[in-house]
Amino acid sequence: MMRRILRSPAGLAGVVLVTALIVLAVVAPPIWGDRAARIDAAEILQGHSPGHPLGTDSVGRDIFARVLVATRPSLVLAFLATLIGVVVGVPLGALPAVLGGRAGRFLASTVNTLVAVPGLLLAMFTSVVLGLGARGAVIGIGVATAPVLARLTLTLTSSVVGSDYVAAARVLRVPRGRILTRHILPNVAEPLILNITMIMGSALLGLAGLSFLGLGTQPPSYDWGRMLSEGLGRAYVNPEVALGPAAAIMLAGIAFNLLGERLARLAARETAPAGRAASAVEEPAADPAPEGTGDILELDGLSVTFPGAGSAVRDVSLRVSSGEVVGVVGESGSGKSLTAQAIGGLVPYPGTVRTTRHRLDDRDLDTLDRAERRRLLGTTLAMVFQDPMASLNPALRVGTQLAEVPRVHAGLSRTAARRRAIDLLGRVRISDPARRARQRPHEFSGGMRQRATIAMGLMDSTRLLIADEPTTALDVTVQRQILDLIGEVSADNGAGVLFISHDVAVVSQICDRVVVMYAGRVVEELPVGDLTSGPAHPYTRALLASLPDMNTDRDRPLATIPGRPPGPGELPTGCAFAPRCAYATDTCHEERPSLENLPGGRRLACWHPRSGPVGAEHVHDEEDGR
Repeated sequence: MMRRILRSPAGLAGVVLVTALIVLAVVAPPIWGDRAARIDAAEILQGHSPGHPLGTDSVGRDIFARVLVATRPSLVLAFLATLIGVVVGVPLGALPAVLGGRAGRFLASTVNTLVAVPGLLLAMFTSVVLGLGARGAVIGIGVATAPVLARLTLTLTSSVVGSDYVAAARVLRVPRGRILTRHILPNVAEPLILNITMIMGSALLGLAGLSFLGLGTQPPSYDWGRMLSEGLGRAYVNPEVALGPAAAIMLAGIAFNLLGERLARLAARETAPAGRAASAVEEPAADPAPEGTGDILELDGLSVTFPGAGSAVRDVSLRVSSGEVVGVVGESGSGKSLTAQAIGGLVPYPGTVRTTRHRLDDRDLDTLDRAERRRLLGTTLAMVFQDPMASLNPALRVGTQLAEVPRVHAGLSRTAARRRAIDLLGRVRISDPARRARQRPHEFSGGMRQRATIAMGLMDSTRLLIADEPTTALDVTVQRQILDLIGEVSADNGAGVLFISHDVAVVSQICDRVVVMYAGRVVEELPVGDLTSGPAHPYTRALLASLPDMNTDRDRPLATIPGRPPGPGELPTGCAFAPRCAYATDTCHEERPSLENLPGGRRLACWHPRSGPVGAEHVHDEEDGR
């Protein structure tokens, strides 16, 4: 970083000037302090001379020596003002990220309101109220700086708070303070520090301005602003007496701004990336999923609604038993991931979640208070997301993140938790787990990162593992290994697995049952073995027909499903799939089919179910339009 800074003329100038100022602040008082304080009645109000390059003041003190000595109080006061801004502004801007709800929105609104207040006026008002002097000026500039830092922190934390690793920490019931200090602030520290460097320069200028106006440092103490005020009256006779402190203020401000701007540009290069109401259609309650024994997850009537967008998930019912792997498939936007987030309590604001039944490990989540609910989700539920790099905190070592789970929930010591983390990495077949535990996520391959996220869910108390498209970004070899690993986790731990994917072929390799979703609703559920003999819903058959295999006729176009899925605010009155279905009739367009229980553990919502093996009835070409 330093080499890159020094390659730039601006960066080099900033480093040299800031370094010179710091050195001068240290050495100037012991070297020139006596000369700056010496009163000489014979040299009162003199202009520049060989003995006094910048002349003397009203009691004969050397102005050049005083400018040098004033470096220390000027920098110290600017540092203290900046520190006050950081102590007040950073927590104020970061708290909305962990508070959420009304408290978070209130703080965010407060920050946005404070930013609109002119900083200099706020600093002057605070200084006058607290009394003239350095203390009032420092607090005034600190108070004026705090809203700027709070707004910056609010913006930065907002980009991090939605990350998967923050969501996982919340599910694990990690305390809010720990989430803030371990998962959020470390990942925004760099841009914060860079901007604080520039704010230091602004604070120095602000303090000099207050001292110039007589609101800051008072005699006999002095800083550059006070010296500029004293010398301004002689500027037309002896301009050097005012130019000295003015040049010091200007150079110091430029130095911190040059350094901060150069750091910010380098950071930007390194981090650069390669109102409609809800649907008026009244949804009848879906038929509940068939009752079973040993169900880890019992979910009925799940609906997720967003203001102005309608219902994104509608009356979804699911069951997952111990040791069972249930697949959820559908196109993008069908509500698969949102269903998983609703199960884990991770639906983002302002989404509203409603259920008629929500039981996890024989506990009714709807009857639990917030603390009990989070405790149950944190110990019983584990989630593996699509992008493992987003699930792992890039600022922490992998072993540290894995150790957080047993430390928070099992009460293990730091040493015992670390041994547990190494053991977990070994269980997911990561070679040399002790060394790998000391590495950070960017040092892992994609497959290793996904294994590490699975390892985070391998607690003895884990009863349900939700895998949200965990193999999408992986090559086929690693994909096969991850699928085998998830199957082993289910078999060894007796945990149920909810495996979400858009790839029916992947689901058929690992799952016991398959739930098909379309437009936020379950349209079919069937044992995985029935996928080969033929599903009944035209949408499920269309998904299977679009998967080429070794027997696919290469002379025909690849099978596709014409059209696109409807959005939450575009749901038709009848069957949502009717506009894309080759078998739709007037009934399909006018009435929504209910989800019916069928023999063999199947469920179906269709007016015209099909039978037999899946053929090429959904191939879309120019001749037949399908």
